[in-house]
Amino acid sequence: MATIGHLVMRLLIVNPNTSPGVTARINAAAQAVAHPGDRFTTVPAAFGPSLIVTEEDGRAAVAGVLAAIAQQEGDFDGIVLASFGDTGAPEVRAAHAHLPVIGIAEAAFAEVRRRGGPFAIVTFAPEVAAPLHHKSHEHGVLDQLVGIVSPPGPLRHDPADVADTLGLAILDLCRACAVDGAQSVVLGGGPLAGLAHRLQDRCPIPIIDGTQAAVRQLRDACGT
Repeated sequence: MATIGHLVMRLLIVNPNTSPGVTARINAAAQAVAHPGDRFTTVPAAFGPSLIVTEEDGRAAVAGVLAAIAQQEGDFDGIVLASFGDTGAPEVRAAHAHLPVIGIAEAAFAEVRRRGGPFAIVTFAPEVAAPLHHKSHEHGVLDQLVGIVSPPGPLRHDPADVADTLGLAILDLCRACAVDGAQSVVLGGGPLAGLAHRLQDRCPIPIIDGTQAAVRQLRDACGT
């Protein structure tokens, strides 16, 4: 972990896909929970898939994640990997052992454990359900998971437009999860970054944004 001699936090936030629109949404979500003076630098992968859906996509994205980090200058107090595959986490930790590194799935599921009780995952397309199920098992919360739901059909929208195009459908799914017994909902996927804040007032249970959870948890880790 970096030695902190100041009261502000300097984070590098990497979108492991190459979509500039998704990167902008991730940045906005992170900046919304920044403290005065914090410096968050948000960048996409240097190359690789425009959207990570499958495990193969995730493996293909790792080199671009490492390259994006290597291109950055200056000091950082931590690194956020803003995909729900926690894409590249082992490799980034090995290359930057002096820094705390957290993926947004890791952060979201840590928040689930902190809150306790059953939870659901709402995502943007059915094809990402299996990887999300795998991540919930990997992070030790599968026994609390009541279901993974998404709007029907394959993703037909630009990833950058998903939060706007599917926002009302996502809200309906969050409400339905509450009826089914979930005590919190995780929004699964980088394209949904920032949507939790927009929906929370209309949902009876907490909606967890992985990017914002990661920022808060790194703040605790860094003591800022």
